[in-house]
Amino acid sequence: MAASPRPTGRPGYSETLPRESASAAAARRLVRVALSAWGLEDLADDGALIVTELVANAVRHAQRGSIRITIDRPEEDRVRVAVVDFSRRYPVRRDSGPEDEGGRGLALVEKPATEWGADPLPWGKRVWADLEVRG
Repeated sequence: MAASPRPTGRPGYSETLPRESASAAAARRLVRVALSAWGLEDLADDGALIVTELVANAVRHAQRGSIRITIDRPEEDRVRVAVVDFSRRYPVRRDSGPEDEGGRGLALVEKPATEWGADPLPWGKRVWADLEVRG
């Protein structure tokens, strides 16, 4: 008997990675694998951008040595990309000027996402962004 991906619900895809910049590449691969399994390759570039920015924020602002990437499909028309970290500090969207070196991450996440937010966890938080399944 062969296993096939479920169209919605749990389990999704997740991976624990070191809290370092190089983990963004592994996170992008995980997003692409999940979206491919669900037949949603058209969302891969947006999903990769979102997870890259969320990982960058966790690397910069979180604590401890690891982060967890999760990709779920809670509804048929929605994919949620999330990064869990060990910091209770919530992300704040900033308006950065042309001379600023950082602060654009959440603005970049907002572009392709239909919604984004952060949920408290007993040990930190989950920052997530939803992509709408088109078609």
